[in-house]
Amino acid sequence: MLKFVKTAARFAALAIITLPLFSGIASAHEFKAGDILVDHPWARATPGRAKNGAAFMKLENHGGTDDRLMAASGDVAARVELHTHLHENGVMKMRPSGPVPVPAHGHAMLEPGSFHVMMIGLKAPLVEGETFPLTLTFEKSGSVTVSVKVESVGAGAGKKPMKHDMKHGHGTKKN
Repeated sequence: MLKFVKTAARFAALAIITLPLFSGIASAHEFKAGDILVDHPWARATPGRAKNGAAFMKLENHGGTDDRLMAASGDVAARVELHTHLHENGVMKMRPSGPVPVPAHGHAMLEPGSFHVMMIGLKAPLVEGETFPLTLTFEKSGSVTVSVKVESVGAGAGKKPMKHDMKHGHGTKKN
């Protein structure tokens, strides 16, 4: 019986020590700046000698005041800019977007076919499984450095581009 009690006590101690490690896994890819939660920043691996890449993420505003993502920066590329896709005369074109609105108690999606962080003049290929830092600067919530996880070349493929309703910050599927 004493051996069982000692074993149970060791198991309980081990659980207490390791539980915080496992509970951190679920939120390990979230970052916070003021009222803004940056959820799952990721980028596609770049094939061959591609010189440009893009990063995507969800920006959740848990505060009662609208905010805006003003800029992104990092050493991963010669230039890091906020971009979006626009339809002009039936052609999809990528353009700098300026600030990305993140409404109070709402969210903004940076995703393929919509808003994204454009990395122009990559200094090295983006390799699946690796990570790199980007610093996001918000108008009211300040700056936060996030760790961007590089996923497969085809990650996020098959998703329809999202049309963003700036008033509510929610995307609606295009037809």
